[in-house]
Amino acid sequence: MELNPVFARRLYLALLVQSIDRPNMPKLVENTGWPRRTIQDVLKALPGIGIELRFIQDGRRHNDGYYQLSNWGPFDYKWVVDRQVDIETSLGFNV
Repeated sequence: MELNPVFARRLYLALLVQSIDRPNMPKLVENTGWPRRTIQDVLKALPGIGIELRFIQDGRRHNDGYYQLSNWGPFDYKWVVDRQVDIETSLGFNV
């Protein structure tokens, strides 16, 4: 199943936030290979599709912390996980 790459990117990043321990920007860049700005744009777009995300401040500096997915909104987490290969294929990852 071929997914729209913009939609697939959002689901993929939500999956990473859900599955990585304390997902901060360096970890997300490392796991995706995407530029920081792309990841920031995708994170900012998640509420637009109903996925609730929050930043947990964990340190002294303004950007010390990690992201936490608090609600999948209209998406069933199991449905997304079951289609992870399709999502990765739509993004051009070798699976």
